[in-house]
Amino acid sequence: MPKLLVVTHPEVVVEPDRPIPDWRLSETGRNRATAFASSAHMAHVSDIWCSAERKARDTAAILAAPRTLPVNVDPALGENDRSATGFLPPSEFEAAADEFFANPSDSFRGWERAVDAQTRICQAVQRIASQHSGGDLAIATHGAVGTLLWCHLMHQPIDRTHDQPAQGHFWQADLSTLRPQTGWLPIA
Repeated sequence: MPKLLVVTHPEVVVEPDRPIPDWRLSETGRNRATAFASSAHMAHVSDIWCSAERKARDTAAILAAPRTLPVNVDPALGENDRSATGFLPPSEFEAAADEFFANPSDSFRGWERAVDAQTRICQAVQRIASQHSGGDLAIATHGAVGTLLWCHLMHQPIDRTHDQPAQGHFWQADLSTLRPQTGWLPIA
């Protein structure tokens, strides 16, 4: 039975002066993605999609390489839009993310609302899955929207308790029903 794998990009190079969508994977992140690309979880992947953000594209390219698969890009798979604030130092970011999840119908200082990001990612994944034929489907995306998608598919309220514990995690679902079979698991 084919699976959906929702994979978040691993560790990045934090560059406060560069737009966040342009951040690239760190050496640690690249190594973790490379290890996952060769894992049994990826053995039957026949199609890979990702967001337009560089860190997700880089992750997808690494995952695709062992199978010489093309990488399909869909901007609707992107992280919640946080461009209104840009880079926030880690402690401020964590507090902002807490607010984002705690008040999903409100915008934190101009951020995309969680309910809107959830609708966007759900529609994109449902569209991509409905057009997929073949083996497993992997989607390289981001932590917040991966969590919002998981919450929707599990019929759970939006809550940060369902968030990935760190960058570079995945969960899998039955591709025919999109029902998650796992919570977040580390990629390597």
